[in-house]
Amino acid sequence: MSQVSARALDEAIAWQLCLDSGEASEQQRREFGQWLSAHPEHALVWHRLGGIDQQLSAAAPPLARRALLQGGTRRRSLRRLNGSALGLLLASGIALALLAQQRPLGDYLADHRTAAGEQRDLLLSDRSQIKLNSRSALDVDFSGDERRLFLRSGEILVQTAKGDPRPFVVDTPQGRLRALGTRFLVRRDGAATELIVLQSAVAARPLAGPQERIVEAGEQVRMERRQLGDSEPAPVGAEAWSRGMLVADNLPLAQLIERLGEYRSGYLGLDPRLAALRISGSFPLLDSDKALAALPPSLPVRIERFGPWWTRVVPAP
Repeated sequence: MSQVSARALDEAIAWQLCLDSGEASEQQRREFGQWLSAHPEHALVWHRLGGIDQQLSAAAPPLARRALLQGGTRRRSLRRLNGSALGLLLASGIALALLAQQRPLGDYLADHRTAAGEQRDLLLSDRSQIKLNSRSALDVDFSGDERRLFLRSGEILVQTAKGDPRPFVVDTPQGRLRALGTRFLVRRDGAATELIVLQSAVAARPLAGPQERIVEAGEQVRMERRQLGDSEPAPVGAEAWSRGMLVADNLPLAQLIERLGEYRSGYLGLDPRLAALRISGSFPLLDSDKALAALPPSLPVRIERFGPWWTRVVPAP
């Protein structure tokens, strides 16, 4: 869901002010829980509002931040703004902020993109094969001189075609990866790009770093704009996601929850006290509820839900 109603946003802001006041009663907390689970839109707008609130907190002192939020909840103020240039600007800003909570705004301009829980196969004009993982965005730009992909976000599995003399490259904001007749994975991870070479080799060059380096099959490397990390052994089952599975080998629980969250609509969170727990096993990515159900038998956790759109992993009693 890329948009939320003004009414849901209005109610979410009112609840945030109530809960942040420190004076909310148990009855009000119960009513908040009922509101949160009453409609999928409520859980989504509550999660996204948390990100907007963090941005307001960083940009304004507490009193100013509270005034901004309170101003948004007063319907008579919204009526005055309705139809005005200021009202349009405010509404547009909130809509863009909420949309950006779901995924980067630039993704909506990409040549190819996938939604949460969606994977897609592409056959390019040179017969190269690309598989997009969940929540990925990719541009394709083939010219007479080169075959170029630009990965905006997410992850791709690349199998280059043989017989085409043009260089095959994958660009990201961190640098360039040049295929050397190969099969490899590229994943955007915040301000870095992760490369895992499955077959043959890939030449990696940071955008503003040293000269390119060859990464061999069975190796992985992390690339930032100014540097290329040391080559390390590729993780077990790195391409298992292309078959709908996630293979965890002593993986921190925080990373597992983050990956599962990429395949879900709505909010999936983790109590920070559990972040360092480790887990191993295979988990179905396209049925994340089933994957979550496998956690309590192995770890001291329980799954907390408010309806189908808000889920959190918390310590077991």
